Amino acid sequence: MIVTMQPAVHRQHNKGYYRVLHVPIWIWVFFTLPGGLTAELYYHGFNRRHAIWLALVAAVCIWRGARGRLPGAEPRPYITHYGLTWPNLGYRVACYTAAWIAIVVPWTLNVLGLAYATAGGPWILERLYGWPYDLCALAVVVVAAADRLPRTHRTIYGEGAERAWFYVGVWTAILSQLAGWAVWRLTPHASAAQRLGTFLAVSAIVFALGFAGRLPRTRRYYVQPGGDLQAAAGE
Repeated sequence: MIVTMQPAVHRQHNKGYYRVLHVPIWIWVFFTLPGGLTAELYYHGFNRRHAIWLALVAAVCIWRGARGRLPGAEPRPYITHYGLTWPNLGYRVACYTAAWIAIVVPWTLNVLGLAYATAGGPWILERLYGWPYDLCALAVVVVAAADRLPRTHRTIYGEGAERAWFYVGVWTAILSQLAGWAVWRLTPHASAAQRLGTFLAVSAIVFALGFAGRLPRTRRYYVQPGGDLQAAAGE
């Protein structure tokens, strides 16, 4: 039986600039990982503790990137075709777990903070970056450990769909939070309800576009019985 697999990439080696450009992405992911430190940065500005943490994170990420041990910074693509049963690599699991924390947790806390303020409560978002942030981050780690989180599975078999779901999350989190920030900065008298409505509306629109495969890197492929790969319905 001939098995048809969808190529994930069409290159044999990653170009130098492609590898280098991925390193700052991972520096940012791990720099923002400590919730309390990140909240302090947003609300009170950059300080000595941030400088020390950034230097440590940058040093480790640059070292790992130079050794080709960060996603995207490898000398050659690890995933060449969707549907392969190769084992997922430990550094990929760790990096994408951290990335999911950066995607899911701030988005969730923004919704909770805005919803609480809309219901008449005080502004508590900064306080949510204490134990609530830690609890949400732990939940992401537990889901990853249970082999239920896209791009952190034991093998890369489902990468054709998992990569797409990851980027649906990236687009949704980034654009909705940019929209929320814009409302806060450009319309300072907007109510919490208006800010929450904008945040959720943008989230819903971007998620819908990603679900339909209309955003970059959100086209999904699922492995069918026999090994063939099919695009998600409607794409």
